[in-house]
Amino acid sequence: MTRAQSGDLVAIYADESCIGNGREGDNPGGAGGLIEWLHPKSSEVTRCDYWISEPATTNNRMALRSVIEAFREISRRGNAYRVLFTSDSKYIVEGMNSWVASWIARGWKRKGGAIENLELWKQAVTAVSQHEVQWRWVRGHNGQPQNEYANFLATRAAAEQSNSGGLRESEFDSWVPEQKEGTVDLKNMAPFPDLQSFQPSKRAWTT
Repeated sequence: MTRAQSGDLVAIYADESCIGNGREGDNPGGAGGLIEWLHPKSSEVTRCDYWISEPATTNNRMALRSVIEAFREISRRGNAYRVLFTSDSKYIVEGMNSWVASWIARGWKRKGGAIENLELWKQAVTAVSQHEVQWRWVRGHNGQPQNEYANFLATRAAAEQSNSGGLRESEFDSWVPEQKEGTVDLKNMAPFPDLQSFQPSKRAWTT
C-alpha cells in the first residue's frame, strides 16, 4: 500500500471467526483480511494481509473489527481510496448499506432497542468515513479464493490468538497452490475490480 495514491481503487476481502460462538464462557475469535491494490502502470497486483484476535468475543464483534482494522491500516498515510469491501457477513454488508444511516438519524438508536456492539459500529463508521466504499456480500465457504484466504487468516488468528501488528506482505500466492492438496475446493479467483463497475454506497452518515 506504500505506493497507492488517493483515489486509487483498493479491494479488501475480510472474514471473521469465533470458536464456540454463542456458547457460554469465553469464546476466542479472530478476524483477518486480504488487501489488494493494482499498480496503474504495470497492472501488477500488490497484496497485504492483516489479522487480529480476541480471547472472548463473538462472530459479529469480529466482523466489525475486520472492518475497523482494514480501514485503519489503509488510512495511515492519510489517503482517501475507492474501496470494494467484500465480506460473507450480512451483518456488515446490510449494516453499512442500510442500518447505520437510520441509526445515526435517530441519534445512534434503533426502533427495536439497543444497538448490539454500538461502540464498534461507531469506530467502524469513523474508520470508513474518508473513503468511498462499495460493500459487497459473498457466500461464505463457497470456494471464492480471496474470501477463503481471509477465512484462513481469521480462523488461524482465533486458534493461535495472534496479531499481525499491521499490514504484512501477503502469503496468498503460496497459499493457493497448497489448497490443491487440501480440503478447500477453490473456484476462479475474483479479478481486480475496475472503476467503471465500481458503485460506492451512498454516504448517509456523518462522523
